[in-house]
Amino acid sequence: MPANSVDHTADEATAAVNAAADKATKLSAEAQRSFAEAAKRIEKVVAEGIEQLRAQTRAYSDTAGQQIDQASQYMTERVRERPLAATGAALGVGVLIGLLLATASSSRR
Repeated sequence: MPANSVDHTADEATAAVNAAADKATKLSAEAQRSFAEAAKRIEKVVAEGIEQLRAQTRAYSDTAGQQIDQASQYMTERVRERPLAATGAALGVGVLIGLLLATASSSRR
């Protein structure tokens, strides 16, 4: 009977190991499905965020383009109204930039 008892205990141990292995396999498969579903959700959220960012960027770009066009039109009108003043202002700005560049390059030496 002791040999039969050992065989029975070994069979129970084998069954317990097999049950644990099956449970581990099922948990692993379930975890993989969960990870795959989470990855899909994350991908969807990121794609939606990128699309929203693109839409906002387009809106900002359009607004900036309109403002640049308005500023350009305003400057063109002012230059046509007073061409000599515009020329003088442009000359003054050019001289200032030249002086700043000359000062910056001489201080580097």
